[in-house]
Amino acid sequence: MVNPHRGEVELLLDGQRHVARLTLGALSELEHELGADSLIALIGRFEAGQFSGRDVLAVLVAGLRGGGWQGRAGDLLTVDIGDGAAGAARKAAELLALAFRGAA
Repeated sequence: MVNPHRGEVELLLDGQRHVARLTLGALSELEHELGADSLIALIGRFEAGQFSGRDVLAVLVAGLRGGGWQGRAGDLLTVDIGDGAAGAARKAAELLALAFRGAA
């Protein structure tokens, strides 16, 4: 069971439940993966609905790694992510929202 107060989101990969969470280390990994100076621009893209598949994949991988998953981005290319591409985008947006709630 996930705890949204800890920033956790449940993600289904091939029908198996995984916990995703954007820890500080996961956020740092995400910045590095996307070559970003800050995550504010990424959050803005999600809020405006102008994110890319690469953005979604990077957020999910960082969140899964923050939740203890040992996989890599390539591992997600062949799995069924619960609710498909739209569901994956919603989960990525939820991870970002939970990680930065109350910030500003």
